[in-house]
Amino acid sequence: MQWLYWFAPAGALVALGFAVLLVLGILKKKEGTDVMVSIAKAVREGATAYIKRQYSVVAIFFVVVFAVLLTLAILKLVPLPVPFAFITGGFFSGLSGFLGLKVATASSARTANAAQKSLNSGLRVAFSSGMVMGLVVVGLALLDLSIWYVILNSVYKAKPVVERLPIIASTMLNFGMGASFYALFARVGGGIFTKAADVGADLVGKVEAGIPEDDPRNPAVIADNVGDNVGDVAGMGADLYESYADSIVATMALAAAAAGGLTAALAAEMSLKMVLLPLVIAAVGLIASIIGFFLVRAGERAEQRVLLWALRRGIWGAALLTAIGAFFVVWFVLGPSYIGVFFSVLTGLVAGVILGFLTEYFTSDNYRPTKGIARSAETGPATVIIEGLSVGMISAAPSVIVVAAAVLGAFYFAGGSNNFNMGLYGVGIAAVGMLSTLGITLATDAYGPVADNAGGNAEMAKLKPIVRKRTDALDSLGNTTAATGKGFAIGSAALTALALLVAYRNEAQEAIRKAGSTIAALDISLTNPRLLIGIFLGAMLVFLISALIMRAIGTSAQAIVKDVRHQFTHTKGLMQGKVKPDYAGTVMLCTKSAQKQMIVPALSAMVTPVVAGIILGVEGVLGLLAGAITTGFAMAIFMANSGGAWDNAKKFIESGQFGGKGSDAHKAGVVGDTVGDPFKDAAGPALNILIKLMSMVSIVFLGLVVALKLF
Repeated sequence: MQWLYWFAPAGALVALGFAVLLVLGILKKKEGTDVMVSIAKAVREGATAYIKRQYSVVAIFFVVVFAVLLTLAILKLVPLPVPFAFITGGFFSGLSGFLGLKVATASSARTANAAQKSLNSGLRVAFSSGMVMGLVVVGLALLDLSIWYVILNSVYKAKPVVERLPIIASTMLNFGMGASFYALFARVGGGIFTKAADVGADLVGKVEAGIPEDDPRNPAVIADNVGDNVGDVAGMGADLYESYADSIVATMALAAAAAGGLTAALAAEMSLKMVLLPLVIAAVGLIASIIGFFLVRAGERAEQRVLLWALRRGIWGAALLTAIGAFFVVWFVLGPSYIGVFFSVLTGLVAGVILGFLTEYFTSDNYRPTKGIARSAETGPATVIIEGLSVGMISAAPSVIVVAAAVLGAFYFAGGSNNFNMGLYGVGIAAVGMLSTLGITLATDAYGPVADNAGGNAEMAKLKPIVRKRTDALDSLGNTTAATGKGFAIGSAALTALALLVAYRNEAQEAIRKAGSTIAALDISLTNPRLLIGIFLGAMLVFLISALIMRAIGTSAQAIVKDVRHQFTHTKGLMQGKVKPDYAGTVMLCTKSAQKQMIVPALSAMVTPVVAGIILGVEGVLGLLAGAITTGFAMAIFMANSGGAWDNAKKFIESGQFGGKGSDAHKAGVVGDTVGDPFKDAAGPALNILIKLMSMVSIVFLGLVVALKLF
């Protein structure tokens, strides 16, 4: 059955090859007028400058962590391949974000130019750009996993299969920390940049100066467009890269434990099949995503309901094809007696679709929640804030119920009532199922910033009003699909983090077994005070990290507000359109502030599990992870949906409802959107990385914790 492995690298090459074809197709499109080209060039240069600076800062931390891991490897506290796998995980995570960024910044002017022809033409260019991001993420992730599987198989080839696979799975589980580590820096840094620029541009431009959105006189508009790319493209790509990789390696680790409960004769064969099954299902989902791409088409009605159905055809079609393929894969690989594993995969797929619909319901202006926020704007900003907060909080309830039902269903479908470890494997494979169509699901998210930038390009280049109407329709849809993507990412993070939590427990029990009688057995009862303290600390950390990110955005936004005000009042001829603002200066100000402010939140997630482990022991870390997973999941859903609903409520008012642009209701809506921006694009998305990164750090530094524990 070792040949099953080849599905992964084959799928990776297909994804990357199709991505190249899409890029070539995009580059054949014309960017439009000289003005459109120059605007796109300014955004492209700003985004590239930011990402290069981010790499230089993050590289320092990677070198430090690599040195620490290498020291632990020399002391035999972690396997020797871990430090090197940590570097490759971070490298591929960063590379996927960088490639997505380059394509997105090359697509915005082309989308605006295509929108001059038709709405569908603009959608195809923007969605193709998003699809490149999705395919690059899954392609590089599968390629990274494939390479390491071959390397580790070679390193441990002398060991029997039953012994070799748990070691391989455990080591591969560890290297996900590199991907998570970079993703948190990318998400936090990019989120701070984009929201500081967005808030500064909106408050001074739209509210104080009363000029339109994306007006070329506003010094922050280029920084705002740059931020859309570094935060919502590069950051999101790195985020979902690690979610995708983590779900697969966590399931592989759980497979080794589940197969251990079988008879000796079947253990070797079944463990190999169960370890390789997540890779095969991921490859099936990848092919289904490519087919789903061709199902995305739209007419000329610029209504969000019509456009949403255009994207749904692609997503739901890919999910259906994946379900059909997964059935035959499970039947062939594991046999009919294990067909329950297919229903675990199906549970994850269905849960992902439901989470997407729930997010759409709470954030799209087709439904009551967002319309209610827009209606509340007639009475001022305060009621907008209150209504938006309540919508976000309410939205957390059905999402949590869906994930809870998915966990329960996946556990029992896989046979958890007879074999506990097999049930846990079912939970892991459900996470793989949910993320199997990531290629197209991420495309619906990553296309949004391209559409947003296209609207800015159309406004600054003074194209015909019909073009801006079309790009606004795509942008409004992008807000909903971006919120849907975040809900999907958060839901998959919860399932993946649960699998990682179980993997940590298994690793801890193995470490205790190897330590012999010097360490007491794990006490994970709720009466253990160290476990309870860990739960409280995990819940607290979610609030602390969120607060640090929100404060960082506020601090950076204040600097941008002052800069924009200064240029408005001191640059002669700027407000008359005779002089260009200093776009580059504002971009650099955003860059420096974001790079400085991202360090403390990112390091907090790294250091806390290690310190908690040394002080509270393994049980304390289990509590810490449980508290962070449960609180972080609910908080992330609340923040993402509140922010998305506020944003679309503002756009609903701008469409002519409740007074339209320039009205008091519109100004109230802008305030709500300004508050929601840090929620949905920075603090909220960072939480789903936080809960996985903490799990990864806990696993990697488990040997150190066991060696230095106080309890």
